[in-house]
Amino acid sequence: MALRSQPHRHADLLVVGLGNPGPAYENTRHNAGYLVVHELARRHGVPRAKRGYEGRFAMGRIAGRDVALLQPTTWMNDSGRSVAAALRALKLPLERLLVVHDHIDLPFGRLRLAPGGGSGGHNGLKSVMGLIGADFHRLRVGVDRPASYDPDVVADYVTAPFAESRTEVEELVARATDAVELWIELGMDEAATRVNG
Repeated sequence: MALRSQPHRHADLLVVGLGNPGPAYENTRHNAGYLVVHELARRHGVPRAKRGYEGRFAMGRIAGRDVALLQPTTWMNDSGRSVAAALRALKLPLERLLVVHDHIDLPFGRLRLAPGGGSGGHNGLKSVMGLIGADFHRLRVGVDRPASYDPDVVADYVTAPFAESRTEVEELVARATDAVELWIELGMDEAATRVNG
C-alpha cells in the first residue's frame, strides 16, 4: 500500500541519497547516494521503502534515533521537489537533513562530511538548494572526475558505471555508510572530525 503524499510520521533525522531512477543508472557514479541509503537500510533492517514524496521513503530505528530515508525518484535535476516535500511533511529543520551525493572534485574513495556549502556544479544539489536553501548537511562521496571539463563529457562520466572494481565500489559504499551512521549517532561536528580527518 503506497504512502499518502504527506504521511504524518515522526522522525528525528532525514537521510537522502541522490540518484537517477531506473535500472540503467543503478551502478553509476551519479547514484552513489542511492547506494549508500540502500546499504544503510539493509544494515539496520529498515522496512521496505514505499512510494512517498516523489521518491522511495522508509522509516527505521538507527543508533536510537527515528530516521527517515529517502531516495528521490524524480530525475536528478528535480531532486529538490522530493526533498522539500519530505522535509516539510516531517517538520524537520535543515540541520537534521543529510544529503548523500557523488562528488567529482574528490578522488575516488575520499569522503567529505560538511554542514553546508555550494553545489559544486552538482545539478541535484542545485535543485535541492533552490527549494530549501543551502544550510543542510552533506556527505560528499568522491568518484573522481574525467580529464575534460566539458559539461557533456562530465555528464556522460557521472551517468556511466564505476570503472573501479566491484570490491572497490562496495568498500566505498560501506565507508560512506559508516560515515552516515556516525552523523546519526554523534552529530555533525564529531562525525566530521572522524570522517574528514
